[in-house]
Amino acid sequence: MQVLESWLLFQQGKWKEAVRISQAAESALRQTDDYVTLGNIQSFYGRMARREGRFDQAIEFFESAIRHYGKRDPRHPNLARSLANMALAKRGIALQLQKRIDRDAQRRRKSAVGSQGKPNPSSHGYRGRLSQLRREALEHLDAARAIYQQRPKHHGVGTVYLNAAYIHLDSGDFQRADEEVASAFGVAEQKHDYILMGRARILQCMIENAKVEEEIGGGSDPGSHARRAFEFSQEAIDLAKHTQHHLLLANAHLWQGLTQCNSFFANPEAARESYDLARASCGGNPPDNMWQDLQTLGTKILRKGSVHPALKAWSQGAVGEKTFRQISEEFAEIVIARVWEREGRKVSRVAARLSISPKKVRRILARVGRRKPPQH
Repeated sequence: MQVLESWLLFQQGKWKEAVRISQAAESALRQTDDYVTLGNIQSFYGRMARREGRFDQAIEFFESAIRHYGKRDPRHPNLARSLANMALAKRGIALQLQKRIDRDAQRRRKSAVGSQGKPNPSSHGYRGRLSQLRREALEHLDAARAIYQQRPKHHGVGTVYLNAAYIHLDSGDFQRADEEVASAFGVAEQKHDYILMGRARILQCMIENAKVEEEIGGGSDPGSHARRAFEFSQEAIDLAKHTQHHLLLANAHLWQGLTQCNSFFANPEAARESYDLARASCGGNPPDNMWQDLQTLGTKILRKGSVHPALKAWSQGAVGEKTFRQISEEFAEIVIARVWEREGRKVSRVAARLSISPKKVRRILARVGRRKPPQH
């Protein structure tokens, strides 16, 4: 009961309390032969560490879980689940290494004139480690797949397909990624598993966005991948709404926003709305990878978004001959018009959001030509 309680607390974001209760359960069970529950506790620690970005510790916990499950049954389905989770943790380390390699490459390009572009010996070591991590992750997934072939479990099988697709996407093998994620969606669809279906659609959105940025395919229709990415993101949102999984919904909104910011759509205003929905859905303590993606989307919105010329001028202190009252009135016109657009052109929603009267909203919108003046 304590193990189940700690898992529920973890899902609610009450991590410290979840750990405290789980540790109490572990202490009571440590001298018993309840290897499955002891493995579940270690797996719980590993999943929490992975969400926080502590990938090395996560791998240690998953290895401990695997040892416990193996004492009960070398082909236990929970062992397969820990192998799949360990593959994700190794992918997390691989992504960090890839970022470091990219930063080093960018630094070398900037200093190529002074150093004649000499290769960095440490970069070669990073690449070797990167390949090793991806190879090991795929091996873990193959081992998990073998267990699920003997102990069929649709959610586990679908997760293995998804995790393999992520790794192939990271490697730039879009064809293998497409094949794996399509298999994941097919397994989920047969069982009406909305969570797994939603995750698959998000990943398909990610793959299509990667194709947009790499300018792959498209032929006579260069926007085909961008449109497919948006369609996948919209379907992911619809699927997530069939569940109570708030992080799934947040991730779907997040990737719709990243799609709206890609090089084809370049629509920062729509992306800003998706960003707000993602932040509202994920709560105050999103997983580490989601937090990083939120930061990426926020940066893209700021970089691509247009700023009203008057706001730019005022930020530099250039106010001309205007009085403070005139500046305030002009500021109100700019802000209320923008908020009106974002609130679906609903006067009542603008009034509620800004705590002003609907009459004032209508008057200002009429003044800037966004609404017809009231008839007298």
